[in-house]
Amino acid sequence: MEMIQAYTAIGIGLMVGIGAAGACIGIGNMCSSFLDGAARQPEMIPELQGKVFLLLGLIDASFIIAVGVALLFAFANPLLSAVA
Repeated sequence: MEMIQAYTAIGIGLMVGIGAAGACIGIGNMCSSFLDGAARQPEMIPELQGKVFLLLGLIDASFIIAVGVALLFAFANPLLSAVA
């Protein structure tokens, strides 16, 4: 029982940590690409801006979903009910 809780805690830390790092890297790449495209063609800024905001929301949503799954395992761990 304690081993399952310990491994679950490690998994939660990895989910949140790697998810946050991936979201930060993705947002950085997206913003740099947007600034690159805006500098090359300033007349395309309104079209690019809408697509960038949509993709930034999707990148953030993936991290929020990972946090939700981590909270599920932290407070209502389905693995513990399988052992008991």
